[in-house]
Amino acid sequence: MLLVTLACLLCSVQQSSGQFPRACASAESLRQKECCPLWPGDGSPCGQRSGRGSCQDVVLSRAPLGPQFPFTGVDDREDWPSVFYNRTCRCVDGFMGFHCGDCKFGLRGANCTAQRLLVRRSIFELTGAEKDRFLAYLVLAKRSTSRDYVIATGTYAQMGNGSSPMFRDISVYDLFVWMHYYVSRDTLLGGADVWRDIDFAHEAPGFLPWHRFFLLLWEQEIQKLTGDENFTIPYWDWRDAEVCDICTDEYMGGRHPTNSNLLSPASFFASWQVGCSEEYNSRRTLCDASAEGPLLRNPGNHDRARTPRLPSSADVESCLSLTQYEADPMDKSANFSFRNTLEGFANPLTAIADSSQSSLHNALHIFMNGSMSQVQGSANDPIFILHHAFVDSIFEQWLRRHGPLQEVYPAANAPIGHNRESYMVPFIPVYRNGEFFIPSRDLGYDYAYLIEPGNGFFLVLRGSSNILHIFQHVTTLLSHHRRSRAKWIEHGLGVRRTWVLILALPLVCCVTLGKSLAFSVYVTSSVKWGLRLGVLCGTGIVSNPICLYLPQRLELYLAQSKHLNTIIINILFKKTQRA
Repeated sequence: MLLVTLACLLCSVQQSSGQFPRACASAESLRQKECCPLWPGDGSPCGQRSGRGSCQDVVLSRAPLGPQFPFTGVDDREDWPSVFYNRTCRCVDGFMGFHCGDCKFGLRGANCTAQRLLVRRSIFELTGAEKDRFLAYLVLAKRSTSRDYVIATGTYAQMGNGSSPMFRDISVYDLFVWMHYYVSRDTLLGGADVWRDIDFAHEAPGFLPWHRFFLLLWEQEIQKLTGDENFTIPYWDWRDAEVCDICTDEYMGGRHPTNSNLLSPASFFASWQVGCSEEYNSRRTLCDASAEGPLLRNPGNHDRARTPRLPSSADVESCLSLTQYEADPMDKSANFSFRNTLEGFANPLTAIADSSQSSLHNALHIFMNGSMSQVQGSANDPIFILHHAFVDSIFEQWLRRHGPLQEVYPAANAPIGHNRESYMVPFIPVYRNGEFFIPSRDLGYDYAYLIEPGNGFFLVLRGSSNILHIFQHVTTLLSHHRRSRAKWIEHGLGVRRTWVLILALPLVCCVTLGKSLAFSVYVTSSVKWGLRLGVLCGTGIVSNPICLYLPQRLELYLAQSKHLNTIIINILFKKTQRA
């Protein structure tokens, strides 16, 4: 089945995007320091003719930096992206992307006005077909050359200050490997000298926002590559795990029978070649994404003195109780910092930095004992994606629990690249760290295990209704609450009527004929006699005084809130207590 899925996907590759736009990799663009490509939709730079955006000067933050990097003018990543470009597209409204041709996260449609909320689920909650599709997408991304982006294989100085461009093609998957390498690589000081104490995405406040954006972009590229606009990254909940339970051939690859450092020949990742390892630091050159050898992984055979065990639920809960997002000196030696504790440089139970131990996020990297254990090349292992999705979910829990204002994220004196208004390396166009220090639902996604059963699930879509998308969420919800479903059946709804309800929902949505749709589903774990279909209004199907009155009140409310095009369908599951 997986082979069939992959074969179909290889025949339907669409555009992808990522970093260093191909359209801006010319000598002319580098000499002019301008990256404002034409949007194919109207042939104007940044889609300006269609009101999508315009070519603007890059305005750099001048907030003071921390003392960790004592140099100036020696690294292309300083004041990103000004060494390469000082003018890029600035998109407006719901548009984003290097030529403003994409929709911001959480939006879709021709005009990027339709809202959507996608749900990331545990990899163990995926059906067999969904899991196979995810694996096929990974293989497809590894085999498909990015059409829109290239990578830099030399510094700006090595390019003759732009007169001799040094770029090369790369696959969609390896593009993200390269980005993770580039953001964390050492500074090349010339000759045999390098500066190791620098990282634009780790060991400082930007760790969580940077990886949040990285995963969103990766997710978006898979959606575009495959045409599956509802694809979401699965996560691996590693709390209290004793072994790597996703390290099987059914999932992310088992252990080789004769060489414990390699993957099983039956794994789809056994033939994968890695690139952009830390070897490039010793070569004093930039990674060119050349193959360096097979993917390595030997989970559990790691340095147990540094990482005695995988993180526990108690570790995560203790970390979540910390009230400070960051603490001086805002690096890996920070105490009582939620970020530093979650990243794994501080003891999760005391929040005191400990350079001899690796916990939480870091613990998983060490535990994998292979390609994933090197910071710069860690994204070579596809487990990286599942691991960081779960780390992001912990970040999300902290944001919801503590509700921090934007000002909580440090505005100044953080290590280079980590201030709130600093642009994140190496993304073009530019995005600031603070832009992703916000709840995930504001970015169009949520986590299945964070949706509380008693509080229900709310999904808002604007624009054309997507039946498959809605059906996916309903079935996910019911699957997530299997015990609740059993209660409904036990108390008289019956198996037949349960599935009639599930299958009828897309038909109800279809009746709206492209009108905007929002629906809320409330589920309770104890129901006296099953479900009551409370009110179904807004489509004209139901004709009674209630359904004639409510739309009128709703229309008045929406007119006041300037959302005349929104229709609400409430499917209420009557909340009662079992007698």
